[in-house]
Amino acid sequence: MELPKIEKEGTDHVEAAVQEQLAHLANTEDHENGKLQAIKRNPWAFAWCLYAVWVTLLVSFENQAGNIVLSIPGFRKDFGYFFEGNYVLYAKWQSAFSGGPAASQVIGALFSGQVSDWLGRRNTLIVALALSFAAISIEMVSTTNPVFFAGKLVNGFAVGVVQAAATSYIGEIVPLALRGLMTCLIALAWSIGPFTVALIVNSTGDYPNRWAYRAVFCSQYGFAGISSIFVWFMPESPWWLVSKNREEKALNSLRRLGYSDTSGEDVKRLANLKFTLEEIRKETEGVTYLECFRKSNLRRTIISISTLVLQQFTGIVFAGYTTYYAQLAGYSNQMSFKIQIIQQVISVVGNVMSWFLIDRVGRRDLTVYGTIALTAVLWVEGGLGTGKSQDMARGAVTMILVYCWLYNVTIGATSFVLLTEVSTARLRVKTIAIGVAIQQSFSVMWNFVLPYLFNPDQANLGGKVAFIFGGICFPCIGFLWWYLPETAGRSYEELDEMFMKHVPPRKFKGYVTEAENRGKEVQTSYSVS
Repeated sequence: MELPKIEKEGTDHVEAAVQEQLAHLANTEDHENGKLQAIKRNPWAFAWCLYAVWVTLLVSFENQAGNIVLSIPGFRKDFGYFFEGNYVLYAKWQSAFSGGPAASQVIGALFSGQVSDWLGRRNTLIVALALSFAAISIEMVSTTNPVFFAGKLVNGFAVGVVQAAATSYIGEIVPLALRGLMTCLIALAWSIGPFTVALIVNSTGDYPNRWAYRAVFCSQYGFAGISSIFVWFMPESPWWLVSKNREEKALNSLRRLGYSDTSGEDVKRLANLKFTLEEIRKETEGVTYLECFRKSNLRRTIISISTLVLQQFTGIVFAGYTTYYAQLAGYSNQMSFKIQIIQQVISVVGNVMSWFLIDRVGRRDLTVYGTIALTAVLWVEGGLGTGKSQDMARGAVTMILVYCWLYNVTIGATSFVLLTEVSTARLRVKTIAIGVAIQQSFSVMWNFVLPYLFNPDQANLGGKVAFIFGGICFPCIGFLWWYLPETAGRSYEELDEMFMKHVPPRKFKGYVTEAENRGKEVQTSYSVS
C-alpha cells in the first residue's frame, strides 16, 4: 500500500528537479538578451510596462499641480489674502495644500501594499482610478479652502495607491534586459507630468477667471481617462498569480505578455517564477508588512527604499516651488511660467541621459557620485541666495535648473530601479508601499515647513534654504557609500541568493552566484543533448 506513495514522491522529486533546471535555464537566457532583442521577444510585456508608466503620470501631475497653482495670481486671489500690494496664501493653507495630499499618499501607498496582494495589481488600479475621478471633480468645483483641501486629500490617497501598484507591476513583468530602462521611465513620468502642468499654466495662468487654475485640474481627466480605458485589458501580474497558486492563469498572463507557448518560453518563465518564490519562501513564511522587517528582509527593505527616501533630503522638494521662488526673485508671472517649462524640459533631458548611463555606469556609482555632485550644486545655490541683488537671486534660480537636470540623471532615476530590484519578490509591493509611505511622510514634513522658511511674510530665507539640504546631503552620501550594492544585470534569483548569503554591498558587482553557475551547466547539458 505504500508503493504508490513512494512512486508519487519520486515523481514529485523528478518534477521539482526539472522545474529547477527550467528556472535556471530561463535565468541564463535572460542574461543573453539585449534591450532591442528583449523588446522583439516580448513586445507585449514592453507595451504593458509603458502603460504602467503612463498611469504613474497621474501621480507626478497631481503632485506638481498642487504646488504650481500657488504661483497663479488668480488662485492666490481666490484662496488667499492681500499683503503688501499682492495676494498671498495663508501659510497654514499653503502647507495644508502641499502637506495634506502627501500625508494621504502615505495612507494610500500602505493601503495599496495590502490590497494589491489581496485583489491583485489590476483591480487595485481600477479602485484607485475611480477615486481619482471623484477627487478631480472636487478640485474642479471647489471655491473655498476647505473644499479644495478635501479634493487634494482624496486625490493624494488615490495617487498613493497608483504609485505603489504601478511601480510593483513594472518590476514584476519587465524582462531583465529592460529593467533598468523601464524603471528609469518611471522617473521620466515624474518629469513629463510636471512638464505638462507647466505648459498648461503657461497658457492659462494669466486668465482673469477661475479657469486660470481650473484648467490644470481639468487636464487630469485626460490622463485618468486613457488609463481607465486600457486598465480593463491589462494582464494581471504573473508573480501575483503564482503567489496565489493560480498557475493556469499565470501561464495565460505570461502568454499575453509575449512569452510564447510554442517555444516553451511560458513554461520556463513560470518555472523561474515558482522557483524564485519558493526559494525566498524558505526565508519568509508570511507576507505581512511585519515580514519586511524580519531576518534578511530588514536589510533589503532598508536598502531598497533608501534612495527613494533620501530624495527628500537632497533638495528635490524645494525644486517643486521653482515658479513661486522665481516670482519672489523678481521674474514676472509669465516669465516664471516659462522658467517652469524650461525646468521640466531639462529634467526630461536628464532622465533620457540616465537611460544610457544606468546600465553602463551602474546603479551604485550613478547614485553615489551623483549625490556628491548635487551637494556641490546646493552649496553654490545657497551661496547665491545670500546675495541682496536681483542678479544673485536669479543666479540661484539658474542653479535650481542645473540641480533638476543632474537630479534626473542620477538619484532621481536610480531610486525607482533600486526600489524594484532590491525588494524581495514576495514582499515587493509591500516594500514599495513602505518606501513610498516613508518618502511621502518626509514630504509632508518639508511641505509644511518650507512655506514658513522662504515665504516673504515668514522667515524669508529664499535660496538660502539650499544650505539646509546641502548639509543634510553629507550623511546621505556616507550611507550610500557603505550600504548601497550594485544590482545592474542581476536577475531576481541572483539578488535573492546574494542577500541570503549576506554578501557585502560593495562586493555585489563582481560576485559569481550559484544561480549563474547552475544556469550555465543546465544550458550546456541542453545544448549537448
